[in-house]
Amino acid sequence: MTTLPGTQHHPQQQTQAGSPAPDVPDDRLVVEKGRWITNWQPENPTFWNGPGRPTARQNLIWSVFCEFLGFAVWQMWSVTVIFLPQAGIDLSSSQQFWLVSLPPLIGATARIPYSFTVPIFGGRNWTVISALLLLIPTVATTLILMADSPPVWILFVIAATAGLGGGNFASSMSNITFFYPKAEKGQALGVNAAGGNLGVAVAQLVIPIAVTLFAFGAFQPNLPMAGLIWIPFILVAAWGARKYMHNLSNASNDIKGSLSALKEKHLWIISFLYVGAFGSFMGFGSVFPTLISKQFPDFSSFTVLGAALSLAFLGPLVGSLSRPYGGRLADRAGGARVSIAVFLCMAVVTAVMVLLLDTISFAGYLVLFLVLFTLTGLANGSVYRMIPTVFELSVPADDPVGHERKSAAALGYIGAVGGFGGFAIPQVLNFSESATGAFTTAFWVFAAAYLLMAAVTWAVYHRPGTRFAEANV
Repeated sequence: MTTLPGTQHHPQQQTQAGSPAPDVPDDRLVVEKGRWITNWQPENPTFWNGPGRPTARQNLIWSVFCEFLGFAVWQMWSVTVIFLPQAGIDLSSSQQFWLVSLPPLIGATARIPYSFTVPIFGGRNWTVISALLLLIPTVATTLILMADSPPVWILFVIAATAGLGGGNFASSMSNITFFYPKAEKGQALGVNAAGGNLGVAVAQLVIPIAVTLFAFGAFQPNLPMAGLIWIPFILVAAWGARKYMHNLSNASNDIKGSLSALKEKHLWIISFLYVGAFGSFMGFGSVFPTLISKQFPDFSSFTVLGAALSLAFLGPLVGSLSRPYGGRLADRAGGARVSIAVFLCMAVVTAVMVLLLDTISFAGYLVLFLVLFTLTGLANGSVYRMIPTVFELSVPADDPVGHERKSAAALGYIGAVGGFGGFAIPQVLNFSESATGAFTTAFWVFAAAYLLMAAVTWAVYHRPGTRFAEANV
């Protein structure tokens, strides 16, 4: 056990988790064996402006790195799938859509148990474990893509394990929540989320380069690199998390709050809206490389200095970068107002895409999708921003659980439900192509869904005369 900087500490002097003994100054950090901090007080200005802020920032940096890798692995197959035919692995169109939609399905499901892991194992410990779990899909992908004509069902199983990366978001966000004071939680969580989301763009940029730049001999393209390239970074992330992150003794699971939140109707309303926001980001992110390869095969990738470059990464990139701005706009204008405007714009862009689908050039197609991705990022920020205020206004003052506990629990559930959009969008596109031979029906469905989400947001949270509208939720 160490007391930083330079004071003595005795176990019997610790009164309770997160509350230092009287003789431990507020400008000291008490770290016990296993890097457990036993006097974490982010709401104490002396502590926070002393050892608190730099310690929280250090944990945030490694949390972002590990979550970034989680997203990259989560979306690994979204771009790997377009190189399978070149390696002699022929899949039907339906099989391609299933291959890119299984990781979002498993990832969204994994978010639920992952959200409870930090208090059980410790934030630092679980970050190490969750990082090492990423070796399962990456090593398996490397090995299976070395084989000649692997069975399709094995590809499905391995792609599904990539969903473990999607669970990292829930545990990472839960962990960082405990480190920051209330006044700075939003900004910290925004950085954490945006940094993780960037993993989608980086995966779609790096994998095409890796599988072509390192191609040699019988490996044309060198598909095993799609998994192999991430392994050294995963090991570094696990090492860094173990060495530099901390566990907090005052982090605890709120089972009562979690169960109580499930009974709140606004959890399910906002989850529906988040399917349109984060679900659209993940769904279109998963399927964008496939859509380009199907509709504009000549533009699926470009050769630059012997390496393939896919422009599909630009979509998730602008979607990730725009997310913090959605939160800022919501802070200024209100989350409901921003969400309504964004959903309406998403409906318009999607409708325009449908109307021009048969005549549009690749440049126009790319621009429309970049606008759509930007809007999904703004929606992510604005919808997420609404959650604490909605629960503060909807939960009665005499509720034994309280709005803060319900809101905290709701964040995890809403993130999980929203993730299922990453599975739904590829499957709607798959059904549309199978039934009609085109994607037109799917895009009309998306446009209608965004209009419905805008209408629900207005009716519930922005309609004049409601308490939510008066509070400018």
